[in-house]
Amino acid sequence: MQTYMLIAGMLLLIIGAVHSVGGGILIFRHLRTSGLAPTIAPPPLKERNIRNLWATWHIVTVLGWAFGFVLLRLSRPTDEQTLRMLLEIITVIAFFASSLLVLIGTKGRHPGWIGLLGVAALAWVASAA
Repeated sequence: MQTYMLIAGMLLLIIGAVHSVGGGILIFRHLRTSGLAPTIAPPPLKERNIRNLWATWHIVTVLGWAFGFVLLRLSRPTDEQTLRMLLEIITVIAFFASSLLVLIGTKGRHPGWIGLLGVAALAWVASAA
């Protein structure tokens, strides 16, 4: 077992949790009246800007967690085929979740969700081939 890789993966998972929860409390809590994504925009920003920032903020966490899971998996010896399959699954899940964040966060108005969903779909199709 690669102890340093294991610790690095665990650290990324912790950092991601602190990043999302901390941002939710310190930054976005005051910009939310109800619902999941914030809607109050201090000038000169608009609601769509705040919702986009919220989605982007949490995408950093999702992708950080994905890398954390990769590092955790790399800390253990495994055969190449199993490792490849796990990396493909992690990639599909991370980009699908990122797509959902942008879709929900921006009410579908930012086209980034389409690109992220395309990455998830293409990775899924490639893993099935």
